[in-house]
Amino acid sequence: MELIDGKKISDTIKQEIAQEVESMVANGAKRPHLAAILVGHDGGSETYVAHKVRACEQCGFKSTLIRFEDTVTEAELLERISELNADDDVDGFIVQLPLPRHISEQKVIEAIDYRKDVDGFHPINVGRMSIGLPCFKSATPAGIIELLRRYNIPTKGANCVVLGRSNIVGKPVATLMMQKAYPGDATVTVCHSGTKNITEICRQADIIIAAIGKPGFVTADMVKDGAVVVDVGTTRVPSTLTKSGFKLRGDVDFEAVSQKCSYITPVPGGVGPMTIVSLMQNTLLAAKKELY
Repeated sequence: MELIDGKKISDTIKQEIAQEVESMVANGAKRPHLAAILVGHDGGSETYVAHKVRACEQCGFKSTLIRFEDTVTEAELLERISELNADDDVDGFIVQLPLPRHISEQKVIEAIDYRKDVDGFHPINVGRMSIGLPCFKSATPAGIIELLRRYNIPTKGANCVVLGRSNIVGKPVATLMMQKAYPGDATVTVCHSGTKNITEICRQADIIIAAIGKPGFVTADMVKDGAVVVDVGTTRVPSTLTKSGFKLRGDVDFEAVSQKCSYITPVPGGVGPMTIVSLMQNTLLAAKKELY
């Protein structure tokens, strides 16, 4: 079994981006600028945004953090998004999800100029991705694809099972895995809460991508010998062993499954760092104006 080290790969990519940014600036281009909108004080969102700001520093980007209390109205938030759309200095921006219940996440996503949608959530980017056109790809699926590429994992003709059908991970990663490309060219099955015989389906998989949001869902009896297992799960579970009182647990029973598979991502340190670095890659693309 070989560990797929997302932290190591993400550090390498950030160094590659930083070198390209310095070359751009030396040649007279402006420094890439990523803005992030954070609403409220959700612990997970605070942590994610802090990691993104730190990654901007490592990549040589300019970053702006815009904070709102969770009492902000939908109209106020949409107005700020409109301002960012019109700001030529901002190459890309994100609105950290989840949002308070009184704000429509879909309305917010669609309000973002798709040319600055570095999260890859806008319907135009999702649609372009689905037919293989250049676009900003959703960060987590793009990170997974990059890990498979960097570890030279064979995907052509592989039987790939995706657990989960979310718009953020399940659907887009399934789309990318079936594209005529490498990594890709796989035969993809998407399983979800309505799927029967999930265990039997998973046993046929050469690659399992678990994004179902249930800690320890994938057990050893669901994995065939030599399979590649990508664990997207990041559920906070109580722990007496950490200062915070919780630890992150993936969708895969790591201890048992790692005895059977050929490659596996850990939690934390696997897909998570790649999600952030994919956002950095999208921001660089936005700054270079190469897509649109």
